[in-house]
Amino acid sequence: MAAMAWFRTAVGSMAPPSDAGVLLVNLGTPAAPSYGAIRRFLGSFLRDRRVIEACPAYWYPLLYGPVLTLRPFKVRHAYASIWTAEGSPLLAHSKRLADRLQSAVGDPGRIRVELAMTYGEPSLGAAIERLQAARIRKLIVIPLNPQYSAATTGAVFDRVTRELRHWRRVPSLSFVAEYHSEPAYIQALAASVRESWAAHGRSHLVLSNHGIPVKYVEAGDPYREHVAATSRALVAALGLTADEYSETFQSRFGPTAWLMPSTDERLVELARSGVTSVTVITPSFAVDCLETLDEIAVGSRRAFLAAGGRDFHLVPALNDSPAHVAALTAVLARAGV
Repeated sequence: MAAMAWFRTAVGSMAPPSDAGVLLVNLGTPAAPSYGAIRRFLGSFLRDRRVIEACPAYWYPLLYGPVLTLRPFKVRHAYASIWTAEGSPLLAHSKRLADRLQSAVGDPGRIRVELAMTYGEPSLGAAIERLQAARIRKLIVIPLNPQYSAATTGAVFDRVTRELRHWRRVPSLSFVAEYHSEPAYIQALAASVRESWAAHGRSHLVLSNHGIPVKYVEAGDPYREHVAATSRALVAALGLTADEYSETFQSRFGPTAWLMPSTDERLVELARSGVTSVTVITPSFAVDCLETLDEIAVGSRRAFLAAGGRDFHLVPALNDSPAHVAALTAVLARAGV
């Protein structure tokens, strides 16, 4: 029996290598909407020096004290409110997106698509092990972050290269650092806005992006420039004038200064100035998650209506739509696949 097991392993190792492996990487999600699962997820996320650039001697007492003690309590009901029969929306959408991208690129023996999370499951290490077993010759890494930031894309690069250090034969590596102006991505965003307007009527467009601390931008992070480039391309595709849209930032965390204007503050300003209807799109989020389904769809909607607004429409993230698959296929073509 041992000899047969060895034979099967040996034969498997002689299987033809795959031409390429595509690794889609999203940020991650708790495994469940529970205090413990959320605490474990936040701990792995907020320990990363790419995410929080504060001195550990200052940050870790705060992290392991009030942050990881109190924040899971604060957000667990929000997670529970968005949880589905498939589990986390971020994970469910990401899985379907990876499956549909695999169908689009064809034979997994030629190009194999794997999904991983920077933090949590499915783990990046396990996904790279599966690609190693497939004996890929080329690895294309696509962080699902259209606009580069060290806190997201940079963290993915760190983890991928850390795993590749264990490979005897390292494949050629193509790392997609950004795709913020990829025409197919812009077209997909524009089509999603037009679809919302067709259903609900045209209204002021708010482009709400995840924020980062101002000091990260001052240190050279190009995220702010990339967000602006996406906004310019999208409003040009939609033919909007300067007074027909607003570019904003959400998801502030901690006392440091973050990119402005704040999404909620801008929505309140719009309502108080007489704008009664808004359409909100979140271009920096590849799939819907807590920040879109709760922070914007619930919290921002509440702020707008309380300030006098009447109609609030959130455009879904691109998720696993055919247009999103087409955009990622175009990104792969740019990477040589």
